[in-house]
Amino acid sequence: MFPAHRLWKRFLLLWIVGGMAACAAPASPEPPPTVTPTVVPAEAGAPATPAMTPTQAPSTDTQGDRLTYIVVPEESEARYRVREQLVGVDLPSDAVGTTRTITGVLVLEGDRIVPEASRFQVDLRTLTSDQARRDNFIRRNTLQADRYPYAVFIPREARGLPSPLPTSGEHAFQLIGDLTIREVTRPVTWEVTARVEGDRVAIQARTQFTFADFNLEPPRVPVVLSVDETIRLEVDAVLQRQP
Repeated sequence: MFPAHRLWKRFLLLWIVGGMAACAAPASPEPPPTVTPTVVPAEAGAPATPAMTPTQAPSTDTQGDRLTYIVVPEESEARYRVREQLVGVDLPSDAVGTTRTITGVLVLEGDRIVPEASRFQVDLRTLTSDQARRDNFIRRNTLQADRYPYAVFIPREARGLPSPLPTSGEHAFQLIGDLTIREVTRPVTWEVTARVEGDRVAIQARTQFTFADFNLEPPRVPVVLSVDETIRLEVDAVLQRQP
């Protein structure tokens, strides 16, 4: 057995060493408080609204701003005019071929044309004039209408069209787009006069180009001495606005 004074010294030493160890150990951090988010319930039946980042913007559907006009074939006519000199006739005159086989749609957003939705088409096989021999030559040779039956015009710009669109009166503007004949496509400009009467528009459109512009062969028949190089196209049409 240890003497009493040694036991007391040993107890005092253990107490001092234990206190120093307790002071040297780092205190354990208290855990952070748990935060429960506040949830605001949506109204019954209301759809969830996704968060929008700063780069997002609401989508805009412009379909409701479009105006669509359809050609009324029974009130419309397309014509070509070519100056020619006939055998036995002192003065030159115009050869005129006409057709009512016209289809077309014009779609506008404001005063801007929507080219991918707009198109005018004329059936070249139905063109007739006062000379059957001329018509046969033009259909078989000049236009090769059995192989290329349609002339197609895609409008792209209405230059000078009033904005907003008028609901009445007469207005002049230029209609610019691409004309395709026999798979040859070239830009053309029509001079247009439009008379607006509510949801109907009566137009007179005029343009011109040469036979060479579309690789066309001028008519050559016995009754024709000469043919001018310029072809003039005329369209008188009625367009009906769709509801």
